[in-house]
Amino acid sequence: MLGRRRPPRLETERMVLRLPAHGDFQAWTALRQESRAFLTPWEPTWAADHLLRKSFTNRVYWAQRASHARTSVPLFMVRHDGVLLGAITLDNIRRGPAQSATIGYWIGQPFARHGYMREAIRAVVHHAFTEHDLSRIEAACLPENAASRGVLEKSGFKYEGVAQSYLQINGRWRNHILYSNLRGDRRGRTDAG
Repeated sequence: MLGRRRPPRLETERMVLRLPAHGDFQAWTALRQESRAFLTPWEPTWAADHLLRKSFTNRVYWAQRASHARTSVPLFMVRHDGVLLGAITLDNIRRGPAQSATIGYWIGQPFARHGYMREAIRAVVHHAFTEHDLSRIEAACLPENAASRGVLEKSGFKYEGVAQSYLQINGRWRNHILYSNLRGDRRGRTDAG
């Protein structure tokens, strides 16, 4: 089947990263609802239909189209025992002189602080650099989101600055800390050569 790309499927030690599927609706809805208070301070305000099947179906179709077009890689993080942990997206993939993308993610409250997100970020960054030939991955988080800042720094991202009024989070325009991970990054190294 020339011309048909296989959907991305990344394997890590403890999970599979794959496109969302229609059959994930119940697990996704339950995890999002259970984690709502945990996620709300860090995310855009949820639409009224956020947890409805129609909205999820649209999300699945968007993920398939975006992945096929190679403009985004939206992945669910599924533990090897089938439990949905969260999601991570390589988004806004830009070709040409930029060869860059942004990364965004969320994890359900029961699974936070167990190293799952760092594992997922490393897999997605490797995929971006090797399979998409990207040169730069960008990430942004709220200044007070110590957990997100920590996982980015432990995953090889480096601080770049502050973006004023970067995104609307929980109904307000908020400044964000900007990070990047560069393929072949030499920032901060002291060895020459």
